[in-house]
Amino acid sequence: MLYFDHNATTPVLPEARAAWLEATEKFIGNPSSPHRLGQRADAALQSAREQLAAFLGCDAMDIVWTSGATESSNMVFHHLARSLGIAERRSPTRRGQKRAESEFGAPADGEVWVSGIEHPCVLAAADVHFSERARRIPVTRSGVVELDWLRDGLKKRKPALVALMAANNETGVLQPWCEVLALCREVKVPFFCDAAQWVGKLPARGLGGCDFVGGCAHKFGGPKGIGFLKCPSSSRTTPLLVGGKQEDGRRAGTENVAGVLSMMAALEARERLLAGGEQQLRLAWREVFERKLLERLPGSEIVGAGAERLWNSVSALMPEADCQQRWVVKLDKFGCAVSTGSACASGREEPSHVLDGMGRTPREAGRVLRFSSGWETGERDWESLLQGLLKVQAEVRPTAKARRSKVQGPRSKE
Repeated sequence: MLYFDHNATTPVLPEARAAWLEATEKFIGNPSSPHRLGQRADAALQSAREQLAAFLGCDAMDIVWTSGATESSNMVFHHLARSLGIAERRSPTRRGQKRAESEFGAPADGEVWVSGIEHPCVLAAADVHFSERARRIPVTRSGVVELDWLRDGLKKRKPALVALMAANNETGVLQPWCEVLALCREVKVPFFCDAAQWVGKLPARGLGGCDFVGGCAHKFGGPKGIGFLKCPSSSRTTPLLVGGKQEDGRRAGTENVAGVLSMMAALEARERLLAGGEQQLRLAWREVFERKLLERLPGSEIVGAGAERLWNSVSALMPEADCQQRWVVKLDKFGCAVSTGSACASGREEPSHVLDGMGRTPREAGRVLRFSSGWETGERDWESLLQGLLKVQAEVRPTAKARRSKVQGPRSKE
């Protein structure tokens, strides 16, 4: 089976599996326990913390272990809402009572600005904690955030937070997070970057400069259920999960030592490949696939083609076909696992929020497929995927009779 859904999740690397198994045997103690077994487990966690901090470029104490990017994103907005006293302010402020401000000086009634193409865990967390004050930052038709909109907006108003992902999970389009970080720094606005699709595919160095950064292991060959949040250790972070005082009081619950060490083994393996420039060869394979796709399937289009994208990601608008034929299901029959840009099979005509934000119509969104390769995907695998698409196209292409019926409508009976 050809697996082209790595942006959803990745197979566990042998290095990560070996690290997990070793950790379950070697570090059996609770990291919070005072005995030697507990302290050994805690030391392993601290070593992993330092390793991740070195990759990101931040202080080791800035790292909090979480269950994944979803928890990390929720933790950011929960912390911000609590620090601004939003829960308490649901009751009217008494006369003379001073409004709360964030550590960056943002007013308690400030907005949070979130790009319109963020992962649902970011959008939902922003909406839950800030409701109507969660403002969407628009993107171009290529899927890149509107920098001019943000630049002009920051001159007029100071939000409580700006959130922009590093790379989009549906289109693979890279976002100018470095530029946005610089803009936020100028006006002292905290910046949150969801780096789940970036880490392990591109060098992590520099991400540590962001105030908040979230990521998860299963996107780069580590196990599911483990991730991280980089947050400022210089100030108090309000925990989302309460109970014990683990993670310096920022995240309650016994740490997943085996998961953390497995994640770091996977990231170390990926960073080695990146250091050797291995992504460039894989980018060339993707580009060859895209060129052949456009040549062999007239009517197809690459979504976000005008923007810089992840080397592994292709979001393709397929030729007109009967949506009920279910491209994904038929490709699966031919041995290719891919994902779709919208829920065609459900009968809904609504596009994904990402495609909608890029100005795509519901009809266009219903024709989008996403192909996302992994580090182990080879050049021949891309060619095999193309052959599978050609076979499916032959089956789903509307017949001439069907096309005439669609244009002319049903004939009246005489």
